[in-house]
Amino acid sequence: MFQKFYPDLYVSSTYEIDFDRLYRSGYRGLIFDIDNTLVTHGAPANDQAKQLFAHLHEIGFATCLISNNQEPRVKPFADAVHSLYIYDAHKPSTKNYEKAMDTEKGNTVFIGDQMFTDVFGANRTGIPSIMVKKIHWKEEIQIVLKRRLEAIVLIGYRRYRKTHKSILE
Repeated sequence: MFQKFYPDLYVSSTYEIDFDRLYRSGYRGLIFDIDNTLVTHGAPANDQAKQLFAHLHEIGFATCLISNNQEPRVKPFADAVHSLYIYDAHKPSTKNYEKAMDTEKGNTVFIGDQMFTDVFGANRTGIPSIMVKKIHWKEEIQIVLKRRLEAIVLIGYRRYRKTHKSILE
C-alpha cells in the first residue's frame, strides 16, 4: 500500500552517495531537491555543494534542481552550482520531473529528502529515487507534520528492503 512512497535507496546524506558508481552503472542524469537535501533550509550553496556539482559535471552527469520554492530561492543556488533548475515545481506532480530530465527515465536518478513530495513524484514519473535524511530539524510546519507520517511509512520501507533489492544497490 505504501510502496508508492518508497525510495529505491535511503541514505544518511547526499554527500555519501557514490556518484562515480552510479555513472559507471549507466546513469547520466541527476535531479536534486535543494532544501535539506543539499543544504539546510534556505541556505545558499556552500562549498560542499559547489564541489559536488563540479565533480558531477566533470564525470559527465547532467544535473537539474527541482524545487517547490520560488525563483528568488532557486536561481541563485542553481547559478552557484552551475545547474539547470525548475522552480515552483508543484512536486509530486510528474510534469516538472519529466521537464527536468535532460536524459531518459532509465538513466536518471532523483535525490531528495521528503517521501511524500520528492520520492512520490519520482516514483510516479518512473525514475529511481534516493531519499536522504534531512540535514537539519528546522523546517516549515507543514513539512514537520509530514515528517511524522513519513516515520510510520519508513518502518514499512525498512521491512520491505530486507527482502527486496533496489536497482541502485
